[in-house]
Amino acid sequence: MPSETAKPPVKLSLPLEYQQDCFSELRNEDELVILARGLGLLRVVTNLLHSYDAIGSNLVVVVGADERENGWIGEALAEHAAISKTPAARGLSQVNTDMMSVGMRERMYSHGGIFSITSRILVVDLLSKLLSPETVTGLVVLHSERVIATSIEAFIIRIYRQMNKAGFLKAFSDNPEPFTTGFAPLASMMRNLFLRKPSLWPRFHVTVAKSLEGRKKAEVIELEVPMTDGMRDIQHAILECVEVSIGELRKADTGLELDDWTLDSALHKNFDVIVRRQLDPIWHRVSYRTRQIVNDLSVLRGILHALLTYDAVSFNKYLDTILAAHQPPPGSNRQNQSPWLFLDAANTMFETAKRRVYTGKPIDGEVPEASGALPDSLRPVLEEQPKWALLADILEEIERDAYFNPGIRDDSSGTILIMCSDQGTCRQLREFLQNMHVRPQQTNEDDAADGDAEVKASATFMMRRKLRNYLNWKKDFARVSASLFTENQKVLEGFTDQRGADGYRGKGPPNKRRRVRGGSSAAFGGGRPDNSSLQMAEDRESQVAMLLADIQPTDADGAQKDEVAIDSLDDMEDYFELYEMSDLVVVHPYDGDMDEHVLEEVRPRYVVMYEPDAAFIRRVEVYRSSHDDRNVRVYFMYYGGSVEEQRYLSAVRKEKDAFTRLIKEKGNMAVTITLDGTAPSDPQEQFLRTVNTRIAGGGRLAATAEPPRIVVDVREFRSSLPSLLHGRSNVVVPCMLTVADYVLTPYICIERKSVRDLISSFKNGRLFNQAETMLQHYKYPMLLIEFDQNKSFTLDTFGTDHTTTLSTANNPQDLQSKLALLTLAFPRLKIIWSSSPYQTAEIFDELKKQQEEPDPIKAVQIGLIAGEDPSDQSFNQTPQDMLRAVPGMTEKNLSRITLEVGDLADVSNLTEEELDVMVGKEAGRQVYRFFNRSVLED
Repeated sequence: MPSETAKPPVKLSLPLEYQQDCFSELRNEDELVILARGLGLLRVVTNLLHSYDAIGSNLVVVVGADERENGWIGEALAEHAAISKTPAARGLSQVNTDMMSVGMRERMYSHGGIFSITSRILVVDLLSKLLSPETVTGLVVLHSERVIATSIEAFIIRIYRQMNKAGFLKAFSDNPEPFTTGFAPLASMMRNLFLRKPSLWPRFHVTVAKSLEGRKKAEVIELEVPMTDGMRDIQHAILECVEVSIGELRKADTGLELDDWTLDSALHKNFDVIVRRQLDPIWHRVSYRTRQIVNDLSVLRGILHALLTYDAVSFNKYLDTILAAHQPPPGSNRQNQSPWLFLDAANTMFETAKRRVYTGKPIDGEVPEASGALPDSLRPVLEEQPKWALLADILEEIERDAYFNPGIRDDSSGTILIMCSDQGTCRQLREFLQNMHVRPQQTNEDDAADGDAEVKASATFMMRRKLRNYLNWKKDFARVSASLFTENQKVLEGFTDQRGADGYRGKGPPNKRRRVRGGSSAAFGGGRPDNSSLQMAEDRESQVAMLLADIQPTDADGAQKDEVAIDSLDDMEDYFELYEMSDLVVVHPYDGDMDEHVLEEVRPRYVVMYEPDAAFIRRVEVYRSSHDDRNVRVYFMYYGGSVEEQRYLSAVRKEKDAFTRLIKEKGNMAVTITLDGTAPSDPQEQFLRTVNTRIAGGGRLAATAEPPRIVVDVREFRSSLPSLLHGRSNVVVPCMLTVADYVLTPYICIERKSVRDLISSFKNGRLFNQAETMLQHYKYPMLLIEFDQNKSFTLDTFGTDHTTTLSTANNPQDLQSKLALLTLAFPRLKIIWSSSPYQTAEIFDELKKQQEEPDPIKAVQIGLIAGEDPSDQSFNQTPQDMLRAVPGMTEKNLSRITLEVGDLADVSNLTEEELDVMVGKEAGRQVYRFFNRSVLED
């Protein structure tokens, strides 16, 4: 294996001093690099990978990269190889679940190169020695903030370091906040990563500041936009509702630390997630009112975001949908409703939002005329977003600047780049820019008064069209809401009449709306009567959710687009032409590290930041400092005194505080001792670790050099349990098992289920088939029901929490009764309850005591069809998981269909007779009816 300190003569694309220093440190030693967002982390990573790619014998593995980052790295490596003319460079090879059999992966690994491998495939390949850890030159870990003790990435690093002490290990992150939570968080992360040295690069680092400020800076024009009176009143009302909701949470006796539950912290984007995470361990003991307030915080924060991004008409439509979703269902009372709806601030919010759109009240049955005129009973207000007018002024200023100062010549393209927060805002701005000089037809004196012969940009045409569409939408929405109320009332009456009858026990009353509403279940199964109103509230939310798609602004708000038919390539000139780059206005959403690609490819002369983003500001600084021949002028827009400004300042402050705390911990941190989990050097301790405590013959202890072994199904590597078992000195053998998930001994097999998986397995009947096959082949079959570590160890949560329940018919009574039926049907089946994966690992150790070790080959062969190859693992797992959800599909049937049918499309086209031959008559009938339901019904 080549030495990692060997420095091949490669050409790098690191023009800034801090990038070069960071690269030099990484080449010399293993370390964790934490770089501030926007400073070009992927650029450093790609240059590092290229330095190893230049030597053809290297085998470097990249862990944790998503699909976009793989695309970035692949393009960058190809570009580096072309520029440096390195013949040995091979670029990036991706290994994922969509391709490659076992043999193909083995051949690729043997030839070396740079590989980006999904975590689940990599851990299986390492454990099965398909990819021998000793042959790996090094490991590059991206998004290292995700590497917690139970993560699969930590498992991969542990396996790698156990078997390979010479290879390098580099970890990267541009998210410093997760490294500051908990006790000694940086040291804990370093232990998980098996690293000893952190390297911190904040924006205020001396070298970073010198690199970005020493050269010519980008010209930045900061523009504070005042909000309208209506927007300011709505913002104050929303914040008052948030403050009241937090006060109600603090009043609830949760027994938690509530110092951080303040209005200021509520503005942070993860506040509602943090509150929910703190309440998860006691969620079953939290009152319904408290759970409702937690959900209300997410709703209010969504309204706060919509106020600053949606136009006035779309925002009013959004509030109408929120109000409909929170209407009281039949039979409920005031105590069941969201508290914030009864505040004066809520009334202010709804009334002000409507006044921003129109005054007056539309008459029933009155619709906009086809000519475009609005009903006479309404007087349109159509308040425009303040940033729109400012954006038009900026574009006009840029046009004047380009006209009066044509002498400026540089390598910039002259393109105007407008950056937004999301695609919805991009569509809104494109529509505004396309229609800002279009004037509506003058239909009356009021319109004539508004439409003077001015050329100033205006959104009147766009907003009037949105208002007409809104009035049509509201008429249909009112009709749907009324019919939903009536039908819910009928369901309630039917439930009240039949709730004591045996006929509805275990299943819900008839509900003909199910197919129309996209499969949302409204069944009321054997539950408490007071839950019926809550079930219908959930149904109403699912009904209203269909209408949320209309809220996001779209191009021309649904206007028809003409399709262009081109007969030949010669006719293309009649429809298309090439524009000069200086004539383009590019509207693009913030997209993390991909924004660097946008800047490099577009080479804009003017950048308009429609919404603030600290990371993008730094990317512009890096872009400008990296190119002396390119000038950039940045217009930075934000609403003064708004939540938008507070969030931006809070994000900058949080990142700075996080780096400050990391610097202090690094200064006080002792040398991190990384336990690699290998056998100790002390012979006595090594002997004690390998003592096999199973009783042999006359009760003797058998001392062997063989550590305990557990056979694990490869699909189980999505969970953290295999990692914990490996951490407890067990040999984890990954296999494609047909029966059970874990085989502990020749006689003990275990099927592991999370509570959600347990509910779905009962629903589709898969658990009964699994229990039957386990009883067929093993003496002691067991069902393990495993809960999440940080959540409540009770089934009550899954019966009362409507935000997480998979089906409205599921409640603790239903689940417990199904478990009782399962044990009655299979008396030999043992059920194990585990509060967390940690406890599960301890239970497995206890079960393996005084027992023989399992044979992986026999475990794989159990349940296989005669002649089936147990080593064939080349099938794609995603279609197999989809087929498992089909009624009538058992593991044996799945194996037969997988071997004989090419893909899912072929399965869906099979006839009932063909399915009968493969899987049997009854199972074939169920599978055929599933794929041909619509045809059979017609």
